[in-house]
Amino acid sequence: MKIIAFNGSPRKEWNTAILLKKALEGAASQGAQTELIHLYDLSYKGCISCFACKKKGGVSYGKCAVKDALKPIFEKLETADAVIFGSPVYLGTVTGEMQSFLERLIFPYLTYTDPPASLFPKKIPAGFICTMGVTEEAMNEFGYKPRFANIERFLEIIFGAGDTLLSFDTLQFEDYSKVVAPRFDPVQKLKRRKEIFPQDCQKAFEMGARFAAKM
Repeated sequence: MKIIAFNGSPRKEWNTAILLKKALEGAASQGAQTELIHLYDLSYKGCISCFACKKKGGVSYGKCAVKDALKPIFEKLETADAVIFGSPVYLGTVTGEMQSFLERLIFPYLTYTDPPASLFPKKIPAGFICTMGVTEEAMNEFGYKPRFANIERFLEIIFGAGDTLLSFDTLQFEDYSKVVAPRFDPVQKLKRRKEIFPQDCQKAFEMGARFAAKM
């Protein structure tokens, strides 16, 4: 059994990547093979609306027809037994790399039926991990939550199940004295990093272990 995680952050050793690695550690603890793919290492764009994936009898029906770095990734994903997506919040939603990736991944499998159905070849657990520098209260105030819920809804349609982990008030910088960010309290940020972020790491570990146990 194999679980693949996709890091939608340009940072390979920070909040989102840490949580994804913990999730994969959890999966490995249950005997799963794991792989972490950094989207910022790949060269691709979002959906180009060619609709080849919707053409009746087309060779690319249900598949993205664009031949770039994502083609082998999508082929690999169809062999996975679970998948986890991770992204920090940029301007209230996932990063551009993650958004473009989800467009290319989800749209070909999503049928234009009522209700929508999935052309993905099997049902697998799917997780979404999102990190953000704001508090949970600020997230609700700014209206972020419906955007995350929409991603989870699409994961449920395409893969059959969606599980979300939100990590709040994360540490953006190693040294706040070197940046202009008076909005944030460095002492409080460091305190949360030591006390709360490890709890989020444990939740991520449990997500991975839970997914592997389902297989």
